[in-house]
Amino acid sequence: MKVLFTGSSSFTGFWFVKTLAEAGHQIVCPLRGAIEGYDGVRKTRVEKLKSLCRLVPQTLFGADAFHQLIQKEGPWDLLCHHATESANYKSHDFDVLAALKSNTLNLRSVLGALKANGLKGVVLTGSVFENDEGKGDEPLAAFSGYGLSKGLTWQMFRYYCGSANIPLGKFVIPNPFGPFEEPRFTAHLMKNWKAGNVAEVKTPDYLRDNIHVNLLAVAYATFAAGIISSGSKYSKLNPSGYVESQGEFSLRVAREVRARTGWACELKLARQEDFSEPLRRTNITPAAPQFTAWNEKAAWDAFVEYYKR
Repeated sequence: MKVLFTGSSSFTGFWFVKTLAEAGHQIVCPLRGAIEGYDGVRKTRVEKLKSLCRLVPQTLFGADAFHQLIQKEGPWDLLCHHATESANYKSHDFDVLAALKSNTLNLRSVLGALKANGLKGVVLTGSVFENDEGKGDEPLAAFSGYGLSKGLTWQMFRYYCGSANIPLGKFVIPNPFGPFEEPRFTAHLMKNWKAGNVAEVKTPDYLRDNIHVNLLAVAYATFAAGIISSGSKYSKLNPSGYVESQGEFSLRVAREVRARTGWACELKLARQEDFSEPLRRTNITPAAPQFTAWNEKAAWDAFVEYYKR
């Protein structure tokens, strides 16, 4: 397939592109900014993407440059819209409507131009933290303004893809972790353990769904390839990993890391006082049994080696 993929510089976007490219697909990746403008781990991901896809800098979804790309480099088989407005995603001041506008800029004309250039399907990335996704505490409300913007983005895509008679798939992400991730939960654990410190977990009671990013990427690539052949107008996949409390997951990570490094990997599971998010929210379909070629041990090996370096 020839795939137009947005959001490739993100943690999951990088892994999705990598896995699609390794499956033999041709990937073109528009970027919001100039290549030299990226820094930190995102810069590392962009550098690695150069050998996997064609990067097109300063090409914002829905803008004039994006339309020019559609016309110049078609025909296209698939649009994978993974890019999303996520700056300050945890803030109460997150601008939901501005994010929705960014995520769906000129959507009707984008889909029209792509369909005229051979488009056969669309994959939109969703989040388990948006409204009405996964399973957990009812009602399944959005966790935040960011989650709300993701839910509204899905509604826009469902409407306009339906109007244009373009098959649409939604791929719902839980909590991915692995090499080249942003400095979030597992990065916090590894940074402390590598320094010989005790890692504190402040929200051990939350029931969450953590998944190896390379397993998530295998699920994504398989799902994306099936959008065109499925014959379905709408389809959805909610791949699931380790469904357990954050405290239990921390203990799991500690066991795997300790066995590979000899580090003490000490933990302090705090008494949780912050319950501003729903207590339970996970995805639905266990991913590992569906992809028997995926190797859990190798995934943990790669995770540990990344942080050791």
